[in-house]
Amino acid sequence: MNNALIKDVVIVGGGTSGWMTASALARTLQGKYKIRVIESDEIGIVGVGEATIPMIQRFNHVLGIDENEFLRETQGTFKLGIEFVNWGKLGDRYMHGFGIIGQDTYTVRFDQYWQKYHAQGKVAPLEEYSITRMASKANKFMPANREVENSPLNQIAHAYHFDASLYAKFLRKYAEKLGVIRTEGKITQVKQCDGQGERDGFIESVVLENGEVINGDLFIDCSGFRGLLIEQTLKTGYEDWTHFLPCDRALAVPCESASVLTPYTRSTAHKAGWQWRIPLQHRIGNGHVFCSQFTSEDEAAATLMANLDGEPLADPRLLKFTTGMRKQCWNKNVVAIGLASGFLEPLESTSIHLIQTAIARLINFFPTKAFNQVDINEYNRQAKFEYERIRDFVILHYKLNQREDSAFWKNCAEMAIPETLKHKMEIYHASGRLLRVDDELFAEVAWLQVLEGQNMPVQSYHSLVDLQTEADTLEYLESVREVIAKCVKVMPDHAAYIAQHCAAAKM
Repeated sequence: MNNALIKDVVIVGGGTSGWMTASALARTLQGKYKIRVIESDEIGIVGVGEATIPMIQRFNHVLGIDENEFLRETQGTFKLGIEFVNWGKLGDRYMHGFGIIGQDTYTVRFDQYWQKYHAQGKVAPLEEYSITRMASKANKFMPANREVENSPLNQIAHAYHFDASLYAKFLRKYAEKLGVIRTEGKITQVKQCDGQGERDGFIESVVLENGEVINGDLFIDCSGFRGLLIEQTLKTGYEDWTHFLPCDRALAVPCESASVLTPYTRSTAHKAGWQWRIPLQHRIGNGHVFCSQFTSEDEAAATLMANLDGEPLADPRLLKFTTGMRKQCWNKNVVAIGLASGFLEPLESTSIHLIQTAIARLINFFPTKAFNQVDINEYNRQAKFEYERIRDFVILHYKLNQREDSAFWKNCAEMAIPETLKHKMEIYHASGRLLRVDDELFAEVAWLQVLEGQNMPVQSYHSLVDLQTEADTLEYLESVREVIAKCVKVMPDHAAYIAQHCAAAKM
């Protein structure tokens, strides 16, 4: 058996992806490997991924990070979901809230009972059966109270908004305490093994601008869109998904805080794209994702600046991107993580999650010097599955629009979509059934909220719903709604909770 351990792990690039990787590996590898991060202060960091989904809690927990300390250090706030404005028709508004909806009691899922009586106009809107959605509307927040059994207060799921650059600095301190070495400098040359059998083309070392040569066994590419190792050196190739997701630009700008500190992200659809709004303790992060085929950069900037809550704190910064992913996220002895591995617009706040799962996958398939190709192939298969399924969920928002006010939205409604997405939409349309495949990221409840929120018609419902009488079912639905309403009333205000537990120092 060839089980010789690698010795040197070299992470190329810092930022959120680099320091998340360094921190997790330092914690996992327990000082048995040398871990080095090479980054340059002169090279900018994209840093637009300031909104997350609940799995980030797991990452911080594994690292042993205290939630309140983390939020103080990153100017963070809490997030209970994402509000979507103008995504179905102009004037439409709905929330994709975290956590469960309703309470499963009978034979089939809660939403199937709701579907039947919602079609008859006999029950409240879907949001009233979700504690995170109703708390968001009331600007309330508290973490789940695990001591209260059989209560919606026990079922609150939350994520965070935070300043990504501050998170990277926070993790850098964490990683360096665990022995990670940071090297400042630009890489000017990448050296590969030449003619060494199975190791032909492997990265051997990188050379810095000052002439220093840094050798490594495993290289992790966190160099962002440019993909210094995975693409510029190894020519891995890129799978372009622009035909499904045509937006190719983003303008980002911070502005002054608003009077109300909301516990949710907002996504507002505009003429040729959409605008994000991410509330932090010290500012609001804003950005406009748009398609350059349907609007100019000047027009997009004007739209963004006209829809801010406060005075801008900087000039808008332009980012250009191509939606898609590397044909291999792991090639030879290089693993690409973060933007180096691919890009999906941050509509559902998955950027940091994709970093997190890539790290977990790397740990699961952590190599020896043999770099078993079977393991590498399986890593790439899993990465591709994850990217494609998240891609489908993002496409759904565009495809399922009924807007008639712009060529961009009409084009999105008419475009061809992946068969995997088409199948899910057909099943839901026929019977309201929700299909989840092989533990893909977004669960049934997430699909339900977008499908229902953007007016996808449903022709029928699960036949076993009719096992219960109408009176019993309506009483059951109303009891769930009433309990959630009472729970929201006792929750504290979001801003007040932050002031009491995790307020950051004034900047």
